[in-house]
Amino acid sequence: MQQGDTVAIVSPSGPASAVLFKRGVKRLEELGLKVVVGPHALDRQELPYLAGDDAARAADLQAAWCDPAVSAVFCSRGGYGAARLLDLLDWDAMREAGPKVLLGSSDITALHNAFAVELGVPTLHGPMTACALIAGDEAGPEPRTWESLRSALFGTTSGTTSGTASGTAETVQGDRVLAPGRAEGVVSGGNLSLLASMCGTRWQPSFDGGIAFLEDVGEEPYRIDRMLTQLLQAGVFDGVRGIALGSWVECGDPYPVLADRLGPLGVPIVAGLPVGHGSPQHSIWLGALGVIDTESCSLAGGIRNEEQAR
Repeated sequence: MQQGDTVAIVSPSGPASAVLFKRGVKRLEELGLKVVVGPHALDRQELPYLAGDDAARAADLQAAWCDPAVSAVFCSRGGYGAARLLDLLDWDAMREAGPKVLLGSSDITALHNAFAVELGVPTLHGPMTACALIAGDEAGPEPRTWESLRSALFGTTSGTTSGTASGTAETVQGDRVLAPGRAEGVVSGGNLSLLASMCGTRWQPSFDGGIAFLEDVGEEPYRIDRMLTQLLQAGVFDGVRGIALGSWVECGDPYPVLADRLGPLGVPIVAGLPVGHGSPQHSIWLGALGVIDTESCSLAGGIRNEEQAR
């Protein structure tokens, strides 16, 4: 992406705060981006946890993706609701539109995984327009979150990032190693709860030959155990090469159960990566090559090749 590109903001999941939404749009405009807002992005409906009717939310998402003037589609917030749209999208039409950037996290995991299955395009796991880390206050957005997003979008270089013509590889540091080693592969995954909820659907995730990225928020260790067990029994981890664990905000101490359930896979595991629901929230590319190195306790991700970037 570059300055002057058009970004569409949509709300495929929960309703966004109008105040944070407006502030987040302003932040994007300060980056030199042209911002258009989906017609239903600030809708409400009878079910208070959804940002408008399913059909309207799906229409906004599809129209933005299929608009040739739009270079990126940013989600306003997570919450819940993205999975309800998957049967309503015209995947053939979206496939014909070609690749562009989809940005979101948390509940947007449903879209990340479905876009990988249906469209085969890399997507960006990162902070959303109406989240406090981006919208910020008078002092501005959270600096490390903001710089990581800028780097992922524009290929700007700072600190441990290295820019390329087609994207940026950012080395994200963790704080612990659960299993040693080094692994390379395409990174996929996202929010653990959403990944578990997609088991048994046509969009069931698979980490075969790649690196699994996992994070969550507000889940007790026994629920993390239950979801990991479900993914293991469904074969989602079959053939995985390595595991990168992000933030586990308000999850108690998740590491004993993470080690217990994932350690027997016999692959490198880095943990404590600042990716997910915590602060700062780094941006990483899913569907792109990543490298786990437990000596440096890091994930180098976001390496998109020229074919993926076009």
